[in-house]
Amino acid sequence: MTKKTLDIEEFHWIVDMLQTIDVGLVVLDRDYRIQVWNSFMENHSGMRPFEVKGEELFKVFKDLQKDWFMQKSESVFQLKSRAFITWELRPCLFQFKNYRPITGTEAFMYQNISISPLVSTEGIVSHICVIIYDVTDIASNKKALEKANSDLETLSRTDRLTLLNNRGYWEECLQSEYSRLQRYGTVASLVMFDIDHFKNVNDIYGHQAGDEVLRVLARLLKDSLRKTDIAGRYGGEEFGIILGHTSAENSHIYCERLRQMIEATTVIHNEIEIKVTISLGICESSENLDGYQSWIEKTDQALYLAKESGRNQTVIFDHNHPPVV
Repeated sequence: MTKKTLDIEEFHWIVDMLQTIDVGLVVLDRDYRIQVWNSFMENHSGMRPFEVKGEELFKVFKDLQKDWFMQKSESVFQLKSRAFITWELRPCLFQFKNYRPITGTEAFMYQNISISPLVSTEGIVSHICVIIYDVTDIASNKKALEKANSDLETLSRTDRLTLLNNRGYWEECLQSEYSRLQRYGTVASLVMFDIDHFKNVNDIYGHQAGDEVLRVLARLLKDSLRKTDIAGRYGGEEFGIILGHTSAENSHIYCERLRQMIEATTVIHNEIEIKVTISLGICESSENLDGYQSWIEKTDQALYLAKESGRNQTVIFDHNHPPVV
């Protein structure tokens, strides 16, 4: 009598625990029909146990990917071993709304899933138990941390004035491009340009006006680039552009378009109109280059020649007849 009373009490404790724990619990039979549906599932789905009991899971949740879930579950049925699904692999199994007060900005509940076999006394797995853990806070915090790290990384490689790549990161990209060219023998061109008589802009209109000129030119430069091109502020009023898979001749076409666009632009600062021009140098990749630093030096030589020849023009470095600088 005592034993039977204890069994009944234990049974009620288990039932009460399954109803009050803050995890979802669903028991499915071999045909994926719902046998147990606790209060967590009721609260978040809006469906009561008597409404779903005996119903096939995939009919109750039509957006649940049947083939994927069955593949996971069949291994549990056949191998009698548990399966786990983390939110990183699949954000959620059931599309429940998120009601977390702290992470209320998340559109849905992130979930970790555990699927366990329920073995009968005959050693047969006729049911599986699916447990759903609400890990929205964990997922949201991790995403926020990853975004913060990504923003910090972006900030560390960005020139704050122009929002272009800073010199350090841009040179890293140039070094990688040079290594790629050495490996595959393809073609690319390096462009360096600076603003003509930029010191006069600062002296006449002030450094804030000069900063505005740099910002406007940076925007024009970014708008002119292809997705594969990499631009950066090399220092002061000098900029660099890596044009992958581009010959010197095609780079010249691009540079002239950029030069003419900048020449036609009027920068307005404190109601003052400022006009500037740029000089550009181009150097196509070559076997004669000793390294990416040599590539920069030869491009700078072409830029120097453009400035010495009257400015507001583009000059291509001639590997066969290098200029005397």
